[in-house]
Amino acid sequence: MFTPEMMESVKKVEATRDARMGMEPRRMTAEEKDALLKAFHPDYREDAFDEIRIGPNKGEKAPKELVRLLHSNSRLLTDDVDLNKIDYDVDVLVIGGGGAGASAAIEAHEAGADVMIVTKLRIGDANTMMAEGGIQAADKENDSPVQHYLDAFGGGHFAARPELLRRLVMEAPDAIQWLNRLGVMFDKDPDGNMITTHGGGTSRKRMHACKDYSGAEIMRNLRDEVLDRKIPVVEFTSAVELIKDDRGQAAGAVLLNMETGDYLVARAKTVIIATGGAGRMHYQGFPTSNHYGATADGLILGYRAGAPLLYQDTIQYHPTGVAYPSQIFGALVTEKVRSLGAMLVNREGEAFMHPLETRDVSAASIIRECSERGKGVTTPIGSGVWLDTPMIERIGGEGTIEKRIPAMLRMYLNYGIDMRKLPILVYPTLHYQNGGLEIGGDGFTKEIPNLLVAGEAVGGIHGRNRLMGNSLLDIIVFGRNAGKAAAARAKDVRIGSMNTDHVRDYARALEQAGVEGGGVSPLLLPAYARHER
Repeated sequence: MFTPEMMESVKKVEATRDARMGMEPRRMTAEEKDALLKAFHPDYREDAFDEIRIGPNKGEKAPKELVRLLHSNSRLLTDDVDLNKIDYDVDVLVIGGGGAGASAAIEAHEAGADVMIVTKLRIGDANTMMAEGGIQAADKENDSPVQHYLDAFGGGHFAARPELLRRLVMEAPDAIQWLNRLGVMFDKDPDGNMITTHGGGTSRKRMHACKDYSGAEIMRNLRDEVLDRKIPVVEFTSAVELIKDDRGQAAGAVLLNMETGDYLVARAKTVIIATGGAGRMHYQGFPTSNHYGATADGLILGYRAGAPLLYQDTIQYHPTGVAYPSQIFGALVTEKVRSLGAMLVNREGEAFMHPLETRDVSAASIIRECSERGKGVTTPIGSGVWLDTPMIERIGGEGTIEKRIPAMLRMYLNYGIDMRKLPILVYPTLHYQNGGLEIGGDGFTKEIPNLLVAGEAVGGIHGRNRLMGNSLLDIIVFGRNAGKAAAARAKDVRIGSMNTDHVRDYARALEQAGVEGGGVSPLLLPAYARHER
């Protein structure tokens, strides 16, 4: 329950609620947003970034924690692996068992390819499973993919790669129907029409949801489809290095059994990196909403093999992570809470921003309120602002919270907080990897033949900020396309002599640059219980 000091602030929130019910704080101008971001968004903190010293992005900046891994060496420098001993031999190797990887595997299998998924945890242990708010698609009469494109392009600071964003929005309606056919239980009205809502930065109601466990429902169906098709899934096994052949083509991966420590070799005609995000790197010490295995593995694998990164210096901090209680610190409070009517207010009960600004602007606003303005609510573990959830029932009627966001309600009730009666405390949490490996519109990396990337490991789809609901969309659109493209390419591929020469080349480049490595990479799992760093 809340401390006495918090309850004093709650009284101020309650006292101002009636006055706030009829108001809507104005949206910021473009100039105000730019000034706010530069002053308070974590991406603009110069001391949080280092220069990449080698590789395709040499001279560019990235978060210090990521640079440390990019400047580390491979396990294979000290551990011998016999590449002639083939443990798995497939057409398409999918690295990652989340939404993008599952979607890719399903479509590759549908196209007739021999496909396998390898994942370091279990299939479905991914950020997909933890997504709550919904998935965007312009499939209503008053909307269009063009409008969706404009919203996303502007929300991403006009930095998205046009060919990627165009594919995202144009294929969104079909993605929804594909999921619907798989059995995803979207919210629908009595006539069977899908219910859609607003998200931050959207000009139309195009958010399709499954209450507030949209990602879990989507992942459940994708996982079941993979298993029903009897697609092989090798669990608790990490890809620790890509394998190339003597023509420079991607030719598989070296795998590490996480339980036994044994190395395995997977040969493949095409490889899809679908390893997800980086939240468990805890950039700048932020908490995270990400699953346990989100440690930027795919970025390390691809970069060491020669694939460039794009926008690796930009991270999304979701504005509303749990600030209290400590047991769920950093957990996601879906943007859907605000789209249903909850308002962000400070310690004095003042609404300090429009509730549906884009995520980067919202996060920076909350950080400013807690730092420069000193109007945050102090907690035993930090500070935060109120998300006035009782407003939802005032606007939508009694029972709205239990009907529309039941998982959120249960999460807080577990700790004695009834969000129908009391506001909840939130603060930005490390949420999404905007940057990643660079791909073309067909999903292939340009530098490494037969290597594709899908999902959160891709850079460029969303630009420098992502709108709510476009991540669940991109894992479906780009996951499906990667699976189709990989299966088609595999028909014509001939694999030459396999090698990991790029590992030794990378080590030499580090030595020549005078870079002292920070250990080995990829990290695989966060170092919470380790003595070494």
